[in-house]
Amino acid sequence: MSDTCPASPTPYPSDCEVTEGLRALARQRKDDSSDPARQALFARAAAIRLLLLDVDGVLTDGTLLYGGQNEESKAFHTQDGFGIRLLREAGIDVGVITARSSAVVARRAEELKMRFIYQGVPGKREAFREILRLSGLRPYEIAYMGDDWLDLVLLQQVGLAVAPANAVVEVKRVVHLVTERQGGHGAVREACDLLLAARNLTAELLQRYSSS
Repeated sequence: MSDTCPASPTPYPSDCEVTEGLRALARQRKDDSSDPARQALFARAAAIRLLLLDVDGVLTDGTLLYGGQNEESKAFHTQDGFGIRLLREAGIDVGVITARSSAVVARRAEELKMRFIYQGVPGKREAFREILRLSGLRPYEIAYMGDDWLDLVLLQQVGLAVAPANAVVEVKRVVHLVTERQGGHGAVREACDLLLAARNLTAELLQRYSSS
């Protein structure tokens, strides 16, 4: 709650609090504008039209849970899902490339209306080449988020390479951004927020949801 606004009588933010939140976002963008590293990161992010994601360790925390009859369970973070929804509203597509195959992942990807779903891919380079062909995009227009060695081949080709906080050291060394959050705990949402902020869409989307 903002110190300049009276306490809201409901669990939801008041108009004053929403306005103060938008002003804070604007001030933050102004403060970041003088940082050359931040400017370079935003320049890369502003060109992105497709976000590709690894699954285990990125959309999930990497834990594999097995039940009876070879059933596999995974936990996904709702904030990641909402971030992906916001990207679609902004005209940015999303997809997954993962070495494992899972019905749970297929279901989640369908729920989030992901455009590209590649599972059971032993080498991710070929899937990436096919996505380039189908989408007509250039590598600099694509972001990829991964956490382990299998992701290195793509992280070194895309315009924006992102890793969650739980990524291995070798991955963290080559990416443009390491998120503060870990995979499965909102790391993807941080990447989504960056892409939206780079296009100056954060305040507009926040206002839309605050007034709906």
